Amino acid sequence: MLYSEKVMDHFQNPRNVGKMDDADGVGEVGNAKCGDIMRMYIKVDKDSQTISDVKFNTFGCGSAIATSSMATEMIKGKPVKDALTLSNRAVVEALDGLPTHKLHCSVLAEQAVKAAVKDYYDKNGIAYGDELNVCDHDCEHCTGE
Repeated sequence: MLYSEKVMDHFQNPRNVGKMDDADGVGEVGNAKCGDIMRMYIKVDKDSQTISDVKFNTFGCGSAIATSSMATEMIKGKPVKDALTLSNRAVVEALDGLPTHKLHCSVLAEQAVKAAVKDYYDKNGIAYGDELNVCDHDCEHCTGE
């Protein structure tokens, strides 16, 4: 089997899919090579600095949808700072693996989360460092390919 049961489940039954009109942060990333585009929305509880809600819209393949869905599940209810530690490898592990040629989808999910947090920080004047650098190209370092 090319895809794990978890990948198929998150593709066929994506969690947290949709648009959020009152989002505190919105991040959009894409991969020109494959055409995948992910938009991530986060709602942040200002007092606790936790992600109280998260939604995504993804235009792309099944792996892109599955990684978006899993990433939202992994950051929902977590402190914003913890969301910044989400790695593409953690998303892949949570999905019980992805084919090598689909690893870039997990990178996009990580980048979409960071882009949404960056937008939230920018809107609220919150300082940040290099942890929010979002790679905007298909480099080997980022895709792991």
